[in-house]
Amino acid sequence: MLTNPTLDQMQALGLAGMAAAWRQLAEQTNAQELSRDEWLGLMLDREIAMRADKRVRNRLASAKLRFPEASIEDIDFAAPRGLDRRNTMALAQGEWLKAHENLIVTGQTGTGKSWLACAFGRQAARLDHSVLYLRVPRLFEDLALARLDGRYPRLIDKLTRVQLLILDDFGTHSLTDQQRFHLFEIVEERYRRKSTLITAQVPVGRWHDLIADPTVADAILDRIVHNAHRITLQGDSMRKQKAPPLLTGGEKRRNQSPMKTTRHPRTTAAKLSAT
Repeated sequence: MLTNPTLDQMQALGLAGMAAAWRQLAEQTNAQELSRDEWLGLMLDREIAMRADKRVRNRLASAKLRFPEASIEDIDFAAPRGLDRRNTMALAQGEWLKAHENLIVTGQTGTGKSWLACAFGRQAARLDHSVLYLRVPRLFEDLALARLDGRYPRLIDKLTRVQLLILDDFGTHSLTDQQRFHLFEIVEERYRRKSTLITAQVPVGRWHDLIADPTVADAILDRIVHNAHRITLQGDSMRKQKAPPLLTGGEKRRNQSPMKTTRHPRTTAAKLSAT
C-alpha cells in the first residue's frame, strides 16, 4: 500500500534514480531476500549514477565542443603523428586540471588538434570539471562586440570561471592591440586558478612574434607556456589519409573506353545531344 505514495514522494524530491531502482527491485522475485540496508544501498547507488550521468550531459551541452563525440578511448595511436600513448593516458587522468596547469597542442593542419582537444574536453567533463570550447578568431569577434553592447564584463567573467577553457586555432593571424589586451586579461585572470587548453598550427617558439608587442607577449606567454604540458602532432593531414583513393591511370582509361559507347548507342546519343 505504501509503494505508490513512496514513489510519488521520491519523484517529488527529485530522486528519480532511487525510484527507478525501487521499481526494478519490486519486480524481482528474489528481492525479498535482500535486507533493508541492501535495498537502500542499491537505491542510493542508482541515484548517484543517474545524477553523475546527468551532470556530465549538462557539462557537455554547455561545453559546445566542436566534436562532441570525441573521446580518449577513440584516439588513434597507430597513426604516425608522434602521439605518445603513455603521456596521453597520463593526461587523461586529469591531475593537470586539479593543479590548474595548461595543455598546448600544436601541429600542422589536419593532424587532429581540434579533435584531440575535444577528447580532453569530454574527459574533463567526465571528471566533473566545467568546460567551454571556443575558436580564437570567433572569440575575439565576440569580445569586440561585447565591448560595444555592454556584455563585456559578463563574458570575461564566464571565460575566467570555467574550469577548462579550450582555445582552438590560436595564431591564425597576428594580434591587434585590442586582441592582445583581451588575451592578456583572460590569461591573467585564469593563471594558476583554472586550466586552459590551446591548439595552434604555429609552434610555440613563434607565438612571441604573433603577439607582436614584446612586453605584452612576455606577460602572456609567461602565464600560458611555463606551466603547460605540450603535445606536438607530426605527419601529414589525417584528412588526406582518410580520403577515398583517386582513380589510377588504368582505371581512368577503362572508364573512358570506347567499347562502352558502342554498346549503349542510345545513352551515347543522349549525352551528345545534351552537350
